[in-house]
Parts: sequence; C-alpha cells; structure tokens
Amino acid sequence: MPIVSKYDRDRQDRLMTEILEVLVQDKAPNDLALMTLGNVATHILTTHIPAERRERVAQQFGQILLQSVAVEKTPSNQ
Repeated sequence: MPIVSKYDRDRQDRLMTEILEVLVQDKAPNDLALMTLGNVATHILTTHIPAERRERVAQQFGQILLQSVAVEKTPSNQ
C-alpha cells in the first residue's frame, strides 16, 4: 500500500534531485553515498526529534526503507 505524504511530490522530487546531483558531482561510490545519507538521517533524528521519540521514528524509517526495496515474492523469485 503506498504511503500518502503530507508533502508535495514536486518538492520531494526537487530535494531528492538536488541531493543526488551532489553525490553524482562528487562521484561518491554507493557505499559512501549510503553512509552519508545514513549519517544525515542520524543527524536529523538526534537534533530534531525529541529523545523519547527517536527510537520509534528510527524504527518506522527503517521499516519504510525495507518496504521500499523489498522484492515481491512471486513463484519465479522465491
């Protein structure tokens, strides 16, 4: 089931494009790009989310990330 966001899709796309452009310009390898994005997520969690909510927000973020990359289980890829 798709997640409905309170944010405009165009704004999301623009921010994602800008971030990806920085990583491409730097020629960052995949592992460095993921490490950097993880550090950004950690920074946002620790500086903008109250301590009592951080773990839950991090769990939700992780679950959504896993769902977004999950391969559908079909008879051909089981």
